[in-house]
Amino acid sequence: MVAIPVAWIVVISVIDVLAPPHIHLGPLLVAAPAITPSFGGPRTVGLVAALAVIAQTIIGVLRDPDELLSANHEAQILALVLVGASLVIFCVLRDRRARELAQVRYVSEAAQRVVLPPLPKRLGPLRTASLYLAAEAEAQIGGDLYAAARTVSGTRLIVGDVRGKGMTAVGDAALLIGAFRVAAHRRATLDELVAYLDRSVCWELMEPGEAGRFGETFITATILEIPDRSGQVRMISCGHPPPIVLRGGRPMTMSAARPAPPLGLGELADPRYHVESFPFEPGDLLLLYTDGVTEARDPDGTFYPLAERITGWTENDSDAFLDRFRRDLLHHVGGHLDDDAVMIAIERPAVHQT
Repeated sequence: MVAIPVAWIVVISVIDVLAPPHIHLGPLLVAAPAITPSFGGPRTVGLVAALAVIAQTIIGVLRDPDELLSANHEAQILALVLVGASLVIFCVLRDRRARELAQVRYVSEAAQRVVLPPLPKRLGPLRTASLYLAAEAEAQIGGDLYAAARTVSGTRLIVGDVRGKGMTAVGDAALLIGAFRVAAHRRATLDELVAYLDRSVCWELMEPGEAGRFGETFITATILEIPDRSGQVRMISCGHPPPIVLRGGRPMTMSAARPAPPLGLGELADPRYHVESFPFEPGDLLLLYTDGVTEARDPDGTFYPLAERITGWTENDSDAFLDRFRRDLLHHVGGHLDDDAVMIAIERPAVHQT
């Protein structure tokens, strides 16, 4: 790539020297250092700018040997020096910004691995795949959350979405995940687990001295209990988008008949948690997600029609399904999400494998 601006300098210099006296092509030399930052760093830009200055000096000497350098050529040389110096400074600042951005990405990826690691590929007899798509270009984690815990008879999962954005939402998500991991093994029933999580959000996410500010922080969530043996999945929905079971390419939305309020509003609503159930048989695929999926818009403003898009998909492998799901969602929005999105695919194999 460096050969392009160098060749440009050589061509312009030769033509300018051989051209009639009234034709001056020297100002075109500025294009050489101007295009170099697109592929080169400060040193490369400085080298090309220096070559352009040398070329302009040679042109001036050869065209006006009697006067050595005319005022016009001196002005062009000064302009090349100023442009070259400005471009070098620009490249230094750009590279510094790139290093800072790389550090931010490294830290965010490390935080994600600690706070929100991918689900294990196997949870008892279940096969799982999880994906977090962050809306922020420089971050890999936001306010969406998920976690899983094994019990003696099955698997408990939570998927949720914290109200708000930024580092506060990340902290709230981390706290709820921690509370879930602690309590999922200890709470005998699903409604007891959800009541404990609601109290955790009400009290632990509240700022000191703000006992009267209930409702400021809340988290929509779906908590599920999937038995190891085929049977009914138990679920409590706290204002979260419903799971979808894909059976033979036909999606079935498992909407809660009696949804509970989001976690963190229990002190206001005094909820009585109602446990819903739905079948999840061998060969089925269970899809969990956050509203970053269903509220994703295409350039025309149309929401992503989840159930319609996955109708007819026959991928029973959770990884293959999630990969197709990700590509289809990003294609719908044109490659960029406006909100974080979590996607989890859970497969119950048709034949139990150890």
